Amino acid sequence: MGNNIGGRKKAKVMKIDGTIFKLRTPVRSMEVVQDYPGHVLLESEAVKHFGIRAKPLQPHQELKPKKIYFLIELPTLPPEEKAHRRARSAINMSAKDRLECLMLSRRSVSDLSIVKSTNVASDGPGTSAGPGVTRVKVRLPKAQVTKLIEESKDEDEAAEKIIHFYTENAR
Repeated sequence: MGNNIGGRKKAKVMKIDGTIFKLRTPVRSMEVVQDYPGHVLLESEAVKHFGIRAKPLQPHQELKPKKIYFLIELPTLPPEEKAHRRARSAINMSAKDRLECLMLSRRSVSDLSIVKSTNVASDGPGTSAGPGVTRVKVRLPKAQVTKLIEESKDEDEAAEKIIHFYTENAR
């Protein structure tokens, strides 16, 4: 009668269909999955703890004796078409305009000359510059002004909307 010193030096690997095969350790994960393309090994404890979010073993990781591993096939997803990233906004702005708007977003208001005329020579705000033209300086939020301009058909309608917005908020 002798002493028997020995133990299980094998790791168990269970397939998805329930069949189990044992491997003598030390063995690396890549040696197991090389016969099963598209499959990965998951540690049973990780599956119990994380469920479907369990991370597969790295190819260089060694399987530990007396542990159970699952050999599963990764699902193949159809190649996903890259969705075009666009700003979700009613205002159609170019990337440059959005960047400028973001840079100015810390400023709560900005200066705006309502009527821009190339032939207007004005001494200051509120002075008359010609027949039917008055230059006014107003401080309004840049985002709101941009929105009002984009919604307008022409410069006159934009000016009317801006003046209306200013008078509503000035009260």
